[in-house]
Amino acid sequence: MVSINHLMINNEANLRGANMPRVFISAAHKSSGKTTLTLGLCAALTQRGHTVQPFKKGPDYIDPLWLGMAAGRPCYNLDFHMMTRVEIEQQFDHASRNSHISLIEGNKGLYDGLDLDGSNSNAALAKLLGAPVILVIDARGMTRGVAPLILGYQAFDPEINIAGVILNNLGGTRHESKLRAVIEHYTDVEVIGAVQFDASMQIAERHLGLVPANEQDAARKQIRHVGDRVAEQVDLERFVAVGDSAKPYQCQPARIVRTAGQPIRIGIAHDQAFGFYYSEDLETLRASNVELIQIDTIRDPDLPALDGLVVGGGFPEVFMAELEANISLRSQIRLAVANGLPTYAECGGLMYLSQSLSWQGQTRQMVGLVPGNTVMHERPVGRGYAVLQPTGNDHWQEPDNIPAHEFHYSSLENLPPDSIYAYNVKRGHGIDGRRDGYQLHNLLAGYVHRRGSGTRGWIAPFLQQVRAHKALAAT
Repeated sequence: MVSINHLMINNEANLRGANMPRVFISAAHKSSGKTTLTLGLCAALTQRGHTVQPFKKGPDYIDPLWLGMAAGRPCYNLDFHMMTRVEIEQQFDHASRNSHISLIEGNKGLYDGLDLDGSNSNAALAKLLGAPVILVIDARGMTRGVAPLILGYQAFDPEINIAGVILNNLGGTRHESKLRAVIEHYTDVEVIGAVQFDASMQIAERHLGLVPANEQDAARKQIRHVGDRVAEQVDLERFVAVGDSAKPYQCQPARIVRTAGQPIRIGIAHDQAFGFYYSEDLETLRASNVELIQIDTIRDPDLPALDGLVVGGGFPEVFMAELEANISLRSQIRLAVANGLPTYAECGGLMYLSQSLSWQGQTRQMVGLVPGNTVMHERPVGRGYAVLQPTGNDHWQEPDNIPAHEFHYSSLENLPPDSIYAYNVKRGHGIDGRRDGYQLHNLLAGYVHRRGSGTRGWIAPFLQQVRAHKALAAT
């Protein structure tokens, strides 16, 4: 099986050195407000004529949607579990070209990570990319204690360049003055910004790309508001200067490689209910001679002529009444997949293809392909990184130890005991705590989310299946 990745090493060149201004925005701990501040910085700098390239550490889908809208260009994920270090460098190199400054938003705290040695932490990513760090400090209830916090973060890993701090959630100008005086007296770190607590800057997570079209304008207005408030309270010139201070970045250069293969049409569910797709994977699909046909599972009455279908994650439970009401599309999808249409579905897509979906005392009929019933719960059923091991029954014949992640509040119940699964779950929950990747005809549907690109991505085996099915149908 040939792997597909639109970012390939250019073997004709040595390590490429480039002056790529960049800043890593991290925090002492999660929920410090770094996403809101990164969003505001993207919006404020873009408004002032900078071309800003956003990145998000980790496998999250929602934050990149916000950051991409604020910057006016796609946001890319960088994740040690889902990607190799070379792939991270290549992705960063490729996306950062033709931008004035790159903003990498971390997840959790600067030194937080899975491994004891910190090899997959935010600090490790900042170090890999040679990016100076701006530390966001949630200053609520804090005065003199801010100094040992900063000094400790500097001393813990001297190779990390903490080039400045942004004080967040301040209680007023007097609070700000005290903190500035303490930081100036005890540390050599510059205060780049001081942002007062402002409830109007808060953003509901379940938005953007997953909301009705008439709410998109509200999202853009909110982004502009956050950008204006950040611009008033953060020294943007000093922030850009921190980015400019980053040393020339050396990495294996990347280039887009278009993969040979007959042209194919892939339908992709992209609407209010479904929208969890990585920007990199959409580029990889298009670079693989794929025409992506956007499908609105709520409003489109008919399924167009397709060679394959992808239904990613999202929030089908929020729109389950509308999904149920589109009877014609549900029946056409059910018939097409039953007749062999190659289909890949993740999490929300699996829920949509099941028999029914129950949430908040209501049950709605779904596509009815997967012979199980989806039930929503109050607490997460599967959450965090996952690792999959092919069962040997998988149609795609994939390599061992496939990296993935999951975040679902639902479970799939009443599946027949003779169901065929593509994977055993070495880490994570999957469908039943042991297995994932339900298979039927040419359908593969699971709870875990995977990166599509790269040597262990889902795109290469899926497109191989699509093209083989199309060739067989033509004979």
